[in-house]
Amino acid sequence: MIATTTLLLFSGACVALAGIQLGTYYHTLAAALGLSQLFIVVPLAYDAVRMLGACYLLYLAWKILTSAHGVPIKAALSPAPVYKAFRKGLFTKLLNPKMALFVLALFPQFITPQSGSVIVQMLLLATILNAIGLIINGSLILVVSNMSNRFKTGAFSARWPNYLLSGVFTGLACKLLFDSRK
Repeated sequence: MIATTTLLLFSGACVALAGIQLGTYYHTLAAALGLSQLFIVVPLAYDAVRMLGACYLLYLAWKILTSAHGVPIKAALSPAPVYKAFRKGLFTKLLNPKMALFVLALFPQFITPQSGSVIVQMLLLATILNAIGLIINGSLILVVSNMSNRFKTGAFSARWPNYLLSGVFTGLACKLLFDSRK
């Protein structure tokens, strides 16, 4: 039973990572097509996406605090449907305006218009970025999914992980809300 739940948690995390990586391709295509320039030309658009991202993080923090409060960790670690994990990963990436600015700031340095399609070159850079993310995040997924067995077999309360994760999301939301356009 524990091995099955760990496998489901692992697959949900991998699906969320796929959503995040699809979001990277979205930001790359938007930059390649010039849509991300909107964030530079119209600061209000950047602020709107930044506020949406902060609201989404606060929503996630609230859901975490209210969903499994006081429930044994075994129940708190039960896997969600994979489409929800994918959607959360995708929205997390799409509502991150700094990703768009990152792509706009970094990728053009490696693009040479004489070498062919700019879109293809940028998608290749996004693929490299996603491969690095797959290695790093995939390793974290493996470690954390293996650690989940320890939490499920122990008599831990679900309160402290919920408070911790909710605090991280709230901190990130505050950073988005009060951070300037660096």
